[in-house]
Amino acid sequence: MRFEFPLILDGAMGTELIKRGYTGEISSEEWSLLHPEAIRDIQSSYIDAGSRVIYTPTFGANRVKMEKYGLRDSVADFNLRLAALSREVAGDGVYVAGDLAPSNLFIPSMAHDHFEEIYDTYLEQASALEKAGVDLFVIETISSVADARAAILAVHDVSNKPVMVSFTCDKNGRTMTGADVAAACVTLQSMGADIFGLNCSYGPDDMVPQLKRLSDYADVPLLAKPNAGIPKTVDGNTVYDCPPDAFVKLIPEMISAGVKAFGGCCGTDASHISALASALKGTALPDKDRHDDLFLSVERNVFRIEKGAAPERFIPCGKDLRADASGFGKNGMMGIDLDDADIAELESVQWRFRNPVCFRSSDPAILEAALRVFQGRAAYTGPLCSEELAPLIIRYGLVVI
Repeated sequence: MRFEFPLILDGAMGTELIKRGYTGEISSEEWSLLHPEAIRDIQSSYIDAGSRVIYTPTFGANRVKMEKYGLRDSVADFNLRLAALSREVAGDGVYVAGDLAPSNLFIPSMAHDHFEEIYDTYLEQASALEKAGVDLFVIETISSVADARAAILAVHDVSNKPVMVSFTCDKNGRTMTGADVAAACVTLQSMGADIFGLNCSYGPDDMVPQLKRLSDYADVPLLAKPNAGIPKTVDGNTVYDCPPDAFVKLIPEMISAGVKAFGGCCGTDASHISALASALKGTALPDKDRHDDLFLSVERNVFRIEKGAAPERFIPCGKDLRADASGFGKNGMMGIDLDDADIAELESVQWRFRNPVCFRSSDPAILEAALRVFQGRAAYTGPLCSEELAPLIIRYGLVVI
């Protein structure tokens, strides 16, 4: 499919389900299947308001989240049936985005899970959504780069359809895991994300500064799906303080930052989407020039790299990597030799990295194993030929120096 911009996405699902009787006693996915009229009503209202992309109600339909409700073996069935509900509503001219959300798993720096567990979780769900015939995929409300990387790899393994990725962060651009959304942008666009942006978090006023910051790094269109302001409790009820007219007042600033996909998250409803559609009607969005700068990233930092830059020294990827990881100058590139690599050690200590990383290896399989668990965008120097490196450049965003 080819995106036509501005692209108007949908609004909130969770807060709209609560309005229609969902109380949280069972999973929202199971409740939705028991009350399909609620999904039809919500998504039809968004389409009538102007949405041209609706998300499948599969936010929590992965094995980790469903296992809490005793539904571990129902992942494929739930995703197929929930996507079918959205497809039924969509009709002509409206795209259905298969929704993948946080896995609730964390790599060893934060927990005892591993990247392949995260990947397998997304592969199962993405496979079902692809079978359901979604038009594109959205990886949303992400706070962990590992989640986003695992999800995009899984999607690319089952589909060639477009992928949107959106993170949630604080006002400083940091996620709950400490990741920098600018670094995430560099990482995910290098791996083939077609659109990158932010959702949830807060209202438009607080999201705009981070969208402007992302503009300095993004070579893909940006996405903005803010909440309807900050939630407050009034008479025991959660209410949001950003009405539709205020919700759209910063659209010109979003456009200047490179935003081309617009929607709403928690607290928004059809009136917010209608306001977006009205504000964007007839708007011509400028083309964005690609950056000439070369960027590398680790989970917590992003770096502009001079062409031809290379590490002054390499350290072995072994048991001493934890101690060696901090032994680089402020702007020094960290060279890691992958001969006799301990990939488990690399996976567990990479959260300490504060410098751009360059791998060296004579074995493409070992290089791929390292790229798979490295939660950033890395460089490579070494003897491997272009034919061996080409798939790694495409799949992992590898930079050859």
